[in-house]
Amino acid sequence: MADYNKPLPTPDPVTQPFWDSLKEHAVKLQKCDACNQFIFYPRSLCPGCMSDDLTWTAVSGKGVIHAFAIPHRHPNRVFTERGPYVVALIELEEGAKLMSNLVEVDPTPEAVKVGMKVEIVYDDVTDEVTLPKFRPA
Repeated sequence: MADYNKPLPTPDPVTQPFWDSLKEHAVKLQKCDACNQFIFYPRSLCPGCMSDDLTWTAVSGKGVIHAFAIPHRHPNRVFTERGPYVVALIELEEGAKLMSNLVEVDPTPEAVKVGMKVEIVYDDVTDEVTLPKFRPA
């Protein structure tokens, strides 16, 4: 594993199960047992019904691009060697949306489309942290 010199997440007690699931290459999200909605980002209460009855549940890791952008430069110097790249809002089959990078695709508007089917790719950037990325399905 190469040295990773970019910012990394700092899990807390609420988010730790999400990061642990990624490390196991099986993404889990919170699901509200009261209203049956999947939730992302991890939190203590369901944003829909305010219930605290949340269960960590495995999800497919498959979805579609809801929106995307193709930055050519990043304002943080740590990311300057990248560009252009695709940042996408992914709507998972289960309904939750999360922001991630789209990989294994040309970073052009001709190659990336809203509605494109995608699947999760687990990027083990350190021994402790795995980041979720997506590629065309």
